[in-house]
Amino acid sequence: MSKRVAVLTSGGDAPGMNACIRAIVIACERLGFTLFGYQHGYNGLLEQEYEILALQATHNLIQQGGTVLHSARCEPFKTDEGAKTATTNLTKLEIDTLIVIGGDGSFKGADHLADFWHGQIIGIPGTIDNDVAGTDATIGYYTAIDTVVSSIDKVRDTADAFERIFIVEVMGRHAGFLALNSALASAADYVILPETFQHCDAELDKITEQIEKRRQLKGAVSFIIVVAENVWPGGLNDLADKLVSKTQSEVRPVTLGHVQRGGSPVSQDRLLATKLGTYAVSLVGSDTNGIMVGELNGTPSEIALAETWEKDKPLNPSSMETMLTIMNERY
Repeated sequence: MSKRVAVLTSGGDAPGMNACIRAIVIACERLGFTLFGYQHGYNGLLEQEYEILALQATHNLIQQGGTVLHSARCEPFKTDEGAKTATTNLTKLEIDTLIVIGGDGSFKGADHLADFWHGQIIGIPGTIDNDVAGTDATIGYYTAIDTVVSSIDKVRDTADAFERIFIVEVMGRHAGFLALNSALASAADYVILPETFQHCDAELDKITEQIEKRRQLKGAVSFIIVVAENVWPGGLNDLADKLVSKTQSEVRPVTLGHVQRGGSPVSQDRLLATKLGTYAVSLVGSDTNGIMVGELNGTPSEIALAETWEKDKPLNPSSMETMLTIMNERY
């Protein structure tokens, strides 16, 4: 039976969203479904702003960063009236299934919509933060790590040239996945994570101790600290000023910012996006509803939308142990 499917991208953009849209288009075409692409996230639902997506829309799409459907925040959608308007518009188009690509904020929006619209809702995790429970990785996460590592490699060159201390702030919102794994992959000397941070003075003492021991062993050397955003209470400049006072050294803060969201997706994100998009379409018309599709240990997974933000997603214990070993022994 032919189905009418809609897809939107919401919240922060992530490399691989276009690859996921491409997979959804191809899967819908193969099954004979009509696919509508809503523009500008949930704003498109309120404004009935959409286009019909067919195979020609997939040309050279898999390697493009960003999202061809565009994304945006939408405060009006959070109200009951907003969700009712979206329900009316979805009903007018006779949409059977809505696929939402985004993070937990986007899934909260989808869950809110489900209180008023009784069609099928399926979420696909797309965020560089990797802070969504129910999946090992989110679309965009692997590309963001590569971007951060490449940036830290460049920072290290100038750090070595001047034998300076550099602090590199990376995204992650309130999760340390990106900070931890980019620190490991770039051989950073220290990392500050929201999951382990306890007190400013304690962190400063640990960093200072490591720098002093390194200098006793090797003389004046560079030192790279990776810090997750929103962790240090006074911000990056405050941390830099305190380290200058503690170490009597030049300290340079670097905020990588939104460059981490951009760029062509790496192969891992393209593969994940393709698998999740295809799997989501395979569920269209089934009794499965109000869930996010992810991947656990290489196998497709399903989890209730509410659990994607209600459940804690812990950092990998092995990665944590490895980083702690490096921080404690690299003198």
